[in-house]
Amino acid sequence: MADIRFSEEQIRRYSRHILLQGVGGKGQRKLLGASVLLVGTGGLGSPAALYLAAAGVGKLGLVDFDIVDLSNLQRQVLHHTHDIGRPKVESATTAIHDINPDIQVVPHTVKLSSENALDIVADYDIVLDGSDNFPTRYLVNDACVFKSKPNIHGSILLFHGMATTFLPGRGCYRCLYPVPPPPGTVPSCQEAGVLGVLPGIIGLIQATETIKLILGIGEVLSERLVFYDALTMEFKEVKYKRNPRCPVCGEEPSITRLVDYEEFCGLR
Repeated sequence: MADIRFSEEQIRRYSRHILLQGVGGKGQRKLLGASVLLVGTGGLGSPAALYLAAAGVGKLGLVDFDIVDLSNLQRQVLHHTHDIGRPKVESATTAIHDINPDIQVVPHTVKLSSENALDIVADYDIVLDGSDNFPTRYLVNDACVFKSKPNIHGSILLFHGMATTFLPGRGCYRCLYPVPPPPGTVPSCQEAGVLGVLPGIIGLIQATETIKLILGIGEVLSERLVFYDALTMEFKEVKYKRNPRCPVCGEEPSITRLVDYEEFCGLR
């Protein structure tokens, strides 16, 4: 990172970071040299991408195969009315570059799957999971475990959200949720709705965790799960530990390759 030389424009752009004790020029070079994969450019991925771009995270990979719909605009702030019908990865790239043209955006206009996940995840330092379904969450988790990548997890529904950071060797999504809920027992946001501002809060927690990891400062949410209730404006924390019998990250894992996650979640 020491060979990254700031232009005059970058010195002005990142001046508040450069002045900030704990970040400084050294930290800003770390941000510029870092790469983050965002799985999803929807409710969670939108605020996370905007703030990671503004902070100067040098390479952002975007995974999304959806197109912008009018119903997205209540909460997915990367996208705008004139983007309706446009691939989300394209409109997200435009929005990111409008904020910070320094950023390298790598589009992955595909559905993340067992066939492509390992190759995609391997190219990034950190994965930020903004997916909205259980098969993708388990897929992202397992790919991150197999590639030893930090997984910044967030999820939302109705008026509630939660976030945590899974670090290699310190637990994973399967330690918290060994098996998915039976199909139909947990409604999606499309079925039950979601408060529009809620993903902004959880997505920014994910972005904050990502930046702290890159900079090596503070305490990330490893082995801590934070719950947020928008109605009471309360945060609650639950601590957890790695499960030594976890089928993926445990001492004797029984799952050593990516599987069919639709089938695993009972959706086939």
